[in-house]
Amino acid sequence: MEDRQATVEVRVDEDALEAAVRRLGWRVYGTNQPAEQLALAQAVLAYRQEYLVERSFGRLKGRPLSLTPMYVHRDEHATGLIRLLSIGLRVLTLLEYVVRRQLAAQGETLAGLYVGNAKRETARPTAERLLEVFQEVTLTVVEGATQIYRHLTALSPLHVRILELLGFSSHVYTRLCAVSDEPP
Repeated sequence: MEDRQATVEVRVDEDALEAAVRRLGWRVYGTNQPAEQLALAQAVLAYRQEYLVERSFGRLKGRPLSLTPMYVHRDEHATGLIRLLSIGLRVLTLLEYVVRRQLAAQGETLAGLYVGNAKRETARPTAERLLEVFQEVTLTVVEGATQIYRHLTALSPLHVRILELLGFSSHVYTRLCAVSDEPP
């Protein structure tokens, strides 16, 4: 076992601080990584991306995944629930990442995601907003004596655009409408 002790002494150059705050605002960063392994610029870049991780944990605790305190009978049930919700979190994160990457690569924005403000555009849509667009899309299945009939709400241009950004064809949805001769 090795004991280490560190002493930090800080002196503030008030004039330089005031000038920097006026120009940039301020943040304090701290790390236990040696400077040889993590340069200041790398540490700042890594920290600036941290909110993405925190936001993901927020999704687990609130909407849309809602991991809230609940009673489960066995530890395995709790473990299974957390694993299932973690998969859901990964799907949301991936969906968001793919759409944002495509929009950035194409130098475009997406409009129509905000209820009441259809012209508002964003280059960084959230997975929740993307999925809300599909909320009113329904598939109706009617089983007849010899056939199964399906009806799908028509996809809007925004639906088709989101599917394209995700790398899917609208055929993924429209093929669900084919009449089938399978007996019920």
